[in-house]
Amino acid sequence: MQYLETDHVRLNDSKDKVRILNQASLPNRTEFLDLSDEKEMWEAIYKLQVRGAPCIGIFAGYAMAVLARQIIEEPSEGTKEEQSALFLQKLHEKKEYLNSSRPTAVNLSWALERMEQKAKELVTRDFSNIADLLCAEAERIHEEDIAMCRSIAEYGLTLVKDGDGILTHCNAGPLATSRYGTALGPILLGRERGMQFHVFSDETRPLLQGARLTSYELQKAGVDVTLICDNMAGMVMKKGYVQACFVGCDRVAANGDTANKIGTSVVAVLADYYKVPFYVLGPCSTIDLTCKSGSDIEIELRKPEEIKEMFYEEPMALPEVKCFNPAFDVTDHTLITAIVTDRGICYPPFTESLQQAVDKWRL
Repeated sequence: MQYLETDHVRLNDSKDKVRILNQASLPNRTEFLDLSDEKEMWEAIYKLQVRGAPCIGIFAGYAMAVLARQIIEEPSEGTKEEQSALFLQKLHEKKEYLNSSRPTAVNLSWALERMEQKAKELVTRDFSNIADLLCAEAERIHEEDIAMCRSIAEYGLTLVKDGDGILTHCNAGPLATSRYGTALGPILLGRERGMQFHVFSDETRPLLQGARLTSYELQKAGVDVTLICDNMAGMVMKKGYVQACFVGCDRVAANGDTANKIGTSVVAVLADYYKVPFYVLGPCSTIDLTCKSGSDIEIELRKPEEIKEMFYEEPMALPEVKCFNPAFDVTDHTLITAIVTDRGICYPPFTESLQQAVDKWRL
């Protein structure tokens, strides 16, 4: 069974750059990028060269470590206290800049905040070694994600049986996270144990993450996968080809509403109509208890060119035609069968089960 390398996001050997597999070039080209400039890092997130909520969090940790090293290496005058204050000020500015790249995925802000808090803790305790210690903290974020994905995969695997058909939307595999992924985790873990699933992968317009990435990962892993257009999901459910839907998430509100790639809510409505269980899979770091409901989640709007021009030799609509291009939508908690986290499976009422999962995670 073939997997992608687990370090498709990592520090380079000298720990002064973040090395990423450029997801925007897949599946036809395997290209790695070495990033050291904050503008390059911002664009890597915005342009989806690095994508998937957990993967963005891992990237953010490494980016903060690299930028912290750059600040430390800049000439600085004044007392130790003044140098420390200036370091934290500059790091905070870079953190806010990176955080502006994509507003919906909570893992980005979570990882950036964690790294800034770690810097504040270290600045008075071990300022001379702060760059190396922040690199170590970023590596811990990565290691924790690998463990979380394995745990999510184990829990999710209990929800399906050998031979089931599973529908996916967008990409929540190793590329979007680490090792097993979230929504693809149970499928890959089950395949590793000899189970056979048939996966229907929604293409996921307009950026085609399901076609370019999910079908790529599953095919490489030896999973029986069939690529379908987004508007075919209802047909495969009606025909009984699908026994479960597995999707990832970029943010989970306290009431169980979830934000995920645009079109996810359509899949959930279809699944509800055809009585197909609809499961959302993601780490507890994706749960935002300060966000009461999906109406409080900021939805990123992207450029119309992604609809009219991307992947086409010629534009598919007139230049004057307006486009509405939200990157995500919100699935109402009433349409979700369960939310699978690294701390267990959360069932309705989600206000209670999600709080319990987060409490376990924080211990």
